[in-house]
Amino acid sequence: MVGTEETEKRYLLKAEVLDFPYSKRTRWLATRMGYEISAMSDQENGLPEFQKWPELKLPDLLFSDTVRQVHATIEKEWDPLQRSACQTAAGRALWKHVIHDPLADLLAGETYLTSLHEKIKRDCTNDAREISGVILAVRTLWIDSKLEAALHSFNAADTQVVLLGAGMDARAYRLSFLKESHVFEVDLPEVLQMKNTLLQAAMEATNYHQHLTMKAKSLSRVVADIRCNDWLEKLQISGFVPEKNTVWVLEGVLYYLSHSQAMQVLKIIADKCKLTQTVLLADFMNKASTTLSNSIFHFYSDWPDHLLPSLGFSHVKLSQIGDPDAHFGLMPDPLNLFNKLRSLPRSIQTHPDDGKPCCRLYLVQASGSPTKAIS
Repeated sequence: MVGTEETEKRYLLKAEVLDFPYSKRTRWLATRMGYEISAMSDQENGLPEFQKWPELKLPDLLFSDTVRQVHATIEKEWDPLQRSACQTAAGRALWKHVIHDPLADLLAGETYLTSLHEKIKRDCTNDAREISGVILAVRTLWIDSKLEAALHSFNAADTQVVLLGAGMDARAYRLSFLKESHVFEVDLPEVLQMKNTLLQAAMEATNYHQHLTMKAKSLSRVVADIRCNDWLEKLQISGFVPEKNTVWVLEGVLYYLSHSQAMQVLKIIADKCKLTQTVLLADFMNKASTTLSNSIFHFYSDWPDHLLPSLGFSHVKLSQIGDPDAHFGLMPDPLNLFNKLRSLPRSIQTHPDDGKPCCRLYLVQASGSPTKAIS
């Protein structure tokens, strides 16, 4: 998306709500990004056929000594959970026609940008029904839109947003609706240190300095491991107030945790429903999805909309990629993987067409408050 105006992104999100035709919405996005567009097709989904994805243009800052050293250390020393932060940033950087995140390429690094771009090019060449990184794009847009709606629903000027396992998240710098919110980024010391070094390098670079204007009311980085039992105490020491209305974000984190660790985190958040208005935004894998990497993915829930009420949330809404509130015009093909899965009951573990596991990613919004406590 060209420019830095938040209104552009808000227009994109509202295009979905206003039910703009796919053709109108996609042509608007594509022309702003300079895509090479062939004639509009008469396909049922109404989308244009893109001749090619834009070529990857890496910013000069990625080749500075400081930034190169940071990303070399990340490649050498970080585990899969930590490195997933860079993968997410790469998705936001390369899907910039729908996500405005000027810091994403810096935070992602050359390795992850190049790798994802190669996958995207291959998908485009092969006319794939879903393009690599689309899940990251949809998840980002879904959380952004639900976060904005949740903060507006609080009807309070002094609110809190806690990003657990924040990684390379830059929401505090890119979302203007956080102007009345105190944002807390919680992560491991090495993650926050590397992130701070990258942002400091951006501060010193002419082309990036303009993107480091704080949009949130305040930002606190909290060094803590959510796999341990002391992260809430460290959060409070950093200024978090349990009695203030809070949105908690667990993006791309839960399934890397053990079952006991994930449940402990969810219980701590759910317990805050007894004190104040509390909203949780998170993504959950089902059991079949953990088979994608038995050594990396651990926690799962086939029915998070049943699990979370049992912990104390009074309202839970579950979406799947491709649902009306979770596609943003990015996956209209009825035969793509996500739409095919949505047509099957969640109880089915293997797809009847090919016998493959039904790997699902659920986007879940849960909420509760003292006045709506479960009896």
